[in-house]
Amino acid sequence: MSMDGDRIEKMATAVAPDFILDRRDAVPALIGRHDDFLIVSGLAGTSRDIAALTEDGAHTYTMAGAMGGACMIGLGLALARPDKRVLVVTGDGELLMNVGALATIAVVNPPNLAIVCVDNGHYGETGYQKSHTSLGVDLERIAAGSGIKATRTVATEGELADGTRMLRGSNGTAFVVLRVKPTDPPAFKRNMDPSACRHRFRTALLGQS
Repeated sequence: MSMDGDRIEKMATAVAPDFILDRRDAVPALIGRHDDFLIVSGLAGTSRDIAALTEDGAHTYTMAGAMGGACMIGLGLALARPDKRVLVVTGDGELLMNVGALATIAVVNPPNLAIVCVDNGHYGETGYQKSHTSLGVDLERIAAGSGIKATRTVATEGELADGTRMLRGSNGTAFVVLRVKPTDPPAFKRNMDPSACRHRFRTALLGQS
């Protein structure tokens, strides 16, 4: 390993937060009754989390191949359907690709939007390289600094209930970081056809009009 590589590895060991929760248990526990939401999920792990939780339900839009887009799609959906509670479930790597989205969301501040960032400190889809959150980047602070007023980091089982309540608040957009171990998401074979997923989700939205 190069000298720069050694320095980065030491930084990660020194400042990385505790990632102790198992995502396969923590994601369902945090979200609770998933039918309460229209759900947009980010790439890879979080889409598998949500597909497994909802059994690839029609009220979910699981993304593929559009890294960084989940929060903005969720914002558009929340504005288009103010009568529904919208939940974005994204990962740390996906959110870091378009972290500026949090500023736009904070300015618009739809009261029916909640965001969960499942933060395992790694890029799981490409080989579990450490992400910036393993090196000290705090996504909750970024969200709060962007202007989102309801923010929380959930890192232990005892904090899950407060995070669940925050997702269902109605005074403005909520942002919850869920810190989990860098382990695999549920082994669920979700539908990877983007056209079929879009049609399924649109049909469900029209049926809820």
